[in-house]
Amino acid sequence: MKRVMEKRTLPTLIAEVGCNHKGDIEIAKEFITTAVNFCGVHHIKFQKRNNKTLLPDSQYNTPHPVPQNSYGATYGEHRENLEFSLDQHRELKAFCGQHGVTYSTSVWDIPSLEEIISLNPDYIKIPSATNTHIELLRLACEEFPGQIHVSLGMTTHLEETQIVTLFHDTGRIKDLVLFACTSGYPIEPTEACLFEITRLKEGYGDDVSAIGYSGHHNGIALDIAAFTLGADYIERHFTLDRTWKGTDHAASLEPDGLRRVQRDLITCFSALSKKPAEILAIEEPQRAKLKWRSPDLSS
Repeated sequence: MKRVMEKRTLPTLIAEVGCNHKGDIEIAKEFITTAVNFCGVHHIKFQKRNNKTLLPDSQYNTPHPVPQNSYGATYGEHRENLEFSLDQHRELKAFCGQHGVTYSTSVWDIPSLEEIISLNPDYIKIPSATNTHIELLRLACEEFPGQIHVSLGMTTHLEETQIVTLFHDTGRIKDLVLFACTSGYPIEPTEACLFEITRLKEGYGDDVSAIGYSGHHNGIALDIAAFTLGADYIERHFTLDRTWKGTDHAASLEPDGLRRVQRDLITCFSALSKKPAEILAIEEPQRAKLKWRSPDLSS
C-alpha cells in the first residue's frame, strides 16, 4: 500500500459516451456540452468499430439478441446505425476542442485504429473485448504517438502479462494506462473487485504511465474508493437518459450522477495529505480549551 500513500494528482474523470448517442451527431454534441458545462468533466470518449471486420456474416445478418435494444432489423444493421463516420469523428473532435474538452475514442479493430490515428487524439483506448488482438496492439504502439489506454475486463493474468510485455518490447510501456475493469452491464458492487487496482499498481505501477478504473457499477460510491486505492483515471459510462433504448444505458450515469462523481473526486483529492504540522491551526483553539495537561507525560 506504500504507493497509494504517495503524493497524488487530481484524478482524470472520463465520460464514456460509447454509442449512447443513438447514432445522432447532434445528441453526441449535447453529451459534450453537458459533460463540460453541467458536470465539470473535460474528457469524453466515443467508440469506433468497423462492423464488417469485427462481425462474422452469421452474426452480422441475424437479429439483435435483445430486440428491444436494437436500432436495426439485424445485429449488423443495429451496429451500423450507431456508428459515426471518420468525418463525423473529426467534427466531434473539433467540437470538443471548441469547448475545452479532450476527445478520445475506443478503437475495436485495425481499420478503426487507422482512421482515428489520422485525427491525432491525445489518447486512444483498446477495449477489453479486443485487448488480445496482438496486431491491433502492435499497430497502436508503432503508429500512434499518444497515450494508449487498455481495459483488462474478462482478461486472464497470462493475457495481461502478454499485453504488458508487448508494450515493453515496443518501447511504449511509459505510454500505457492499464484499467481494472469487470465486463458486465451493470455489475454488482461485489463484482467490482477494487483490489485489482492495488494488484495492478503493485505489479506495474513503476513501469506504466498510470493505473485506471473503468466502472460499470450503478451509483457513485465505488469511484471514490477506486481513486483512494490508486486509480489516477476513472472512466464511467455516461448517458443523458438511462431509459433510452440500448445496452449500455443501464450501466451509465446520468448528468447529475457524473457531476457528483467529479465533485466528490475533487473533494476527496483535497483530503489526501498528511498533516503539514503536528498541530493544525484549526486545532489550536480546541487544544487550548480541551487538551488534558499532564505535568510530565513521560512519567
